[in-house]
Amino acid sequence: MKQILTLIASLYLFSSTSWAANQSFSKELEIFAPFVGTWEAVFKMENGKPTVVDVSKWERALNGKALRTLHSINEGQYGGESLIFFDNTKQKIVFYYFTTADFHTKGEIEIIDSNTFVAYENVTGNQDGITKVKSTSTLASNSMTVSTSYLKNGKWTTPEQRTYERSSKQVVFK
Repeated sequence: MKQILTLIASLYLFSSTSWAANQSFSKELEIFAPFVGTWEAVFKMENGKPTVVDVSKWERALNGKALRTLHSINEGQYGGESLIFFDNTKQKIVFYYFTTADFHTKGEIEIIDSNTFVAYENVTGNQDGITKVKSTSTLASNSMTVSTSYLKNGKWTTPEQRTYERSSKQVVFK
């Protein structure tokens, strides 16, 4: 009986330890742990344009060696998926972003502090003339503020700021 109790205790400790280890990120990506979850922002639109709702899900991927983000706008009207990881060769956090609009980006992330990072993207195949994107994301309690500027037709746009709140909505792809 004592052996069975020891075995059960060992299995419990092993499974608890494994679970905790399975929820962590590599040290280079630890900053993203508080960002994990689902977020939603309603974009302020001008001139009577329809409301835009962006739902974004951030999750641990590849045993904590990557962060995966998925997002959809207006329940699948547009969407994208990113993989963010530490590139050992470059010694930088890098990412690839693929969209439902037939273009993709790749970029690097600069960590500013424990709640803020800046993403620099090079865009390939965008039909609107966008070739670069710079976005700054800041986490504060249960909200995330993202400020984004685009290099469009050779000129940087005025930064657009959006605030994301925690959400229970689902990312939708059509």
